[in-house]
Amino acid sequence: MVAAFGLLGSLVLVAPALAAPAADVLAVTHYSDDDAQGSLRWAIETANRNPGHYRIEIEAVGKPPYVIRPQSPLPEIKGPVQIVGLPRDRDGAYIAIDGSAYVVGDGVKACPGAVPGQYGTNVRTMTSPGLVLRDTEGVELSGLEIRNFCIGVLINRASGNYLHDNRIVGNRGGSGVMLTGDDGHGKPTATTTVHNRIERNEFLDNGDGLELTRGAAFNLVAENRFVSTDANPEPSQGIEILWGNDNFVLRNLFEHYSDGLQINWGNRNTIAANTFTGNAVGVNVSGDGNIVDGNTITGNSIGIGVRPEAQHTSNRFTKNAIYGNGLKINRCFAGGVCDPSIPRVGILFGLPGLEHWVFKGNRGGGVVADPAKAIYICPDHAPNCQPMPNGGIAPPQLDAGHWTSQRLQLSGHLRGAAHRRFHVELFANRPVPAGAIAEGEMYLGSVDAYSDAQGRARFEFDADNAHPLGTAGDAIAVTATVTASDGATSEFSSALTLHRQ
Repeated sequence: MVAAFGLLGSLVLVAPALAAPAADVLAVTHYSDDDAQGSLRWAIETANRNPGHYRIEIEAVGKPPYVIRPQSPLPEIKGPVQIVGLPRDRDGAYIAIDGSAYVVGDGVKACPGAVPGQYGTNVRTMTSPGLVLRDTEGVELSGLEIRNFCIGVLINRASGNYLHDNRIVGNRGGSGVMLTGDDGHGKPTATTTVHNRIERNEFLDNGDGLELTRGAAFNLVAENRFVSTDANPEPSQGIEILWGNDNFVLRNLFEHYSDGLQINWGNRNTIAANTFTGNAVGVNVSGDGNIVDGNTITGNSIGIGVRPEAQHTSNRFTKNAIYGNGLKINRCFAGGVCDPSIPRVGILFGLPGLEHWVFKGNRGGGVVADPAKAIYICPDHAPNCQPMPNGGIAPPQLDAGHWTSQRLQLSGHLRGAAHRRFHVELFANRPVPAGAIAEGEMYLGSVDAYSDAQGRARFEFDADNAHPLGTAGDAIAVTATVTASDGATSEFSSALTLHRQ
């Protein structure tokens, strides 16, 4: 049996992740890190000897805050098993599992990477995790605050696990939660890290909030909060997807990162109904077949940035509310943007990533760019350069429009490949000053257009009550994007200002 999640006409299928009901309860009744009955270490070791038989319940001991400080790494957790902090459902308090007793050192340098000399977020690492789910399934974690490790929860080659209603705080070296198929040598493994569910958690001041890397696929990340504050030494990504495919990221909040979400060569991921605000880049994309659908992307420096790569890519951006971006947010930890020459716009093609020689920012602790491996964005160093993403598809042009209380009529044209279908989406924006960036605040509707032998196509849009806001004499700025039949979406068109008649 599977759990189904419907969204915007799509069906998300995720295998069940709940652990089976446990026969016996292992009660954690004291917070000393020892092997005595009643400790967390004892409970994990006991449950591991007979997976599927136990539920671990961590009691409130004494007065809050309730904190367990392991003095050394905890045993890896073997499922099925539930580990539950009981106070959360009683009074909202969490049981904290705090790594500060043994993850010590000079800030993020306390978290070394797999490559000698590298450290912190954005380098390959599985160093000093708090709770480890490796080569297992059916682990459920809830009611916990997992903090001050290099990685809060490591899910490595593990499937069908469920993390919900936790706080993940201040894990600085890798990420708050890392889902990875890493084989231990940096290579991905397919079908080993699938059907995990990460729901209703709060991620605060982790370097990366969450990672889906090296083969992680068909996982659901829904209704979480990913927030970074000034206390975070490496505000990198809310979520990083690296060589992860077919994942679903739905209804989350992303605030104050270099990138709210970053996709690095991941394919067919669905990013829908999320809110991105206060980031240098709301959504930073490479890879192919990714869908960014129905999100609210506002108050960032760049709304959606699309990075070049060697092969042709086709990523679709549809029905998003993209507005109020263009802010001067300079944040560039392995992503984002700090280069003043880069336009701050709603959708931008050609955004440099840390793989590109022209990237200005932090590539990761101890990482030094190698000129011999430099990658350029065309036209620099042509022909040995990467072309514009999404086939460099050009935005449409709006030619004319008429707006009354009953009707909105628009006409325009575009150029593309010959004898192809193109899908044009129209957006309304509050009036913007002359020279302001073109964005898409309110989705108005869409129309298809078909190109002739020269690749030219015209379109007409006619809708009743298409923009309910405003009275006679008010103005709106209308923009458009176009998506080719292969799924590649353009940047925004220039805005056409209309006054309501």
